[in-house]
Amino acid sequence: MTIETITFGCRLNTLETEVMRTRAAEAGLTDAVIINTCAVTAEAVRQARQTIRRTRREQPDLKIVVSGCAAQTEAATFAAMPEVDLVLGNEEKLTAAAYRPLGLAIAEHERVRVADIMDVRETAGHLVAGMDGHTRTFVQVQNGCDHRCTFCIIPYGRGPSRSVPMGAVVEQIRQLVEMGNAEIVLTGVDMTAYGSDLPGKPTLGKLVATILKLVPDLPRLRLSSIDTIEVDDALMRAIGEDERLMPHFHLSLQHGDDMILKRMKRRHGRADAIRFCEAVRKLRPDVVFGADIIAGFPTETEAMFENSLALVDECGLTHLHVFPFSPRPGTPAARMPQLDHPTIKARAARLREKGQATLAAHLDREIGARRRVLMEKGGVGRTEHFTPVTMPDIAAGTLVSAHITGRTASGLLATPLAEAA
Repeated sequence: MTIETITFGCRLNTLETEVMRTRAAEAGLTDAVIINTCAVTAEAVRQARQTIRRTRREQPDLKIVVSGCAAQTEAATFAAMPEVDLVLGNEEKLTAAAYRPLGLAIAEHERVRVADIMDVRETAGHLVAGMDGHTRTFVQVQNGCDHRCTFCIIPYGRGPSRSVPMGAVVEQIRQLVEMGNAEIVLTGVDMTAYGSDLPGKPTLGKLVATILKLVPDLPRLRLSSIDTIEVDDALMRAIGEDERLMPHFHLSLQHGDDMILKRMKRRHGRADAIRFCEAVRKLRPDVVFGADIIAGFPTETEAMFENSLALVDECGLTHLHVFPFSPRPGTPAARMPQLDHPTIKARAARLREKGQATLAAHLDREIGARRRVLMEKGGVGRTEHFTPVTMPDIAAGTLVSAHITGRTASGLLATPLAEAA
């Protein structure tokens, strides 16, 4: 055995797990499992701790290395677990030196290698040629966050916003395309803040336009989560002018009520979100939106919650990522008047039910359409809109034209079409 990995949380964590695997191997680490944690909810931290305990029971001879946002914000919690051999911070986990000495037979005071993430001022892109189990390849363009939403612990796990220089991003994508990667996903923590720390302050839109111009052989470019209020004119132009930028955008909305948005310390209002979705839809009529929405935020009344439900239709949201509110120690929202757990759970369930209905409507509309599908493992691929499609017997990594013939509860069924000569 060499190195196993377990990843919780976001796309950036998925990318960093591959970097960690490489760095640990460079350090000579073997017979180990690396657990890359998430801190966005208390449930995510609980699942990480549960996984650590289960891993030790099932594989007692493995060394266990714990890193990620939860390890950064709650280092003492994981260091106190007897199952854990080494705790690494979010900056340390990306260096080979952090995984030495090779045997991890280290002094107790060295088991925690977590520096102050707020002191970090630069970030670098990490070239990952392929990602385990994925045919889409993630490219980090930004890390950290300078905003302080009242519910969010992530800035304390990721540090200040910092961007990868545009030239480095373009060169990495050029290399990945030459290696045969058909789809690149740009990722970051607060991606629409891209460039504010770089000379000349290039925007995310400028970066996207530059990638599309300088890497003409790139088949598909996709964005991970974006903040609608920060989207610039250059990005809107790219959405309208280049079909290689995929018409699927995951929005950091969080709520549909203006008072709750203020209490969250968000920078957009309800009308801003609706206006953005309408503007994008005019540019790309086939666009599909996903969104993060929190249910049961402190002080949320039934009427306020109903505004979130209504926003799903008003923005035309298809893919919902619903978070039951979870107070994170050290955040202002944790000190606000809390709702009872049954109410939070019930509202989250209602939001998920709404999301299932909007997804079903989207799947129904897709039947009969022609789509380009990038195949993944197991005979499942993704359309331009990130909708899963089942087409057996087609190799992973193949980009194929397909006729949508039907649907399941959560995805589409299709048959391949002959490519034009």
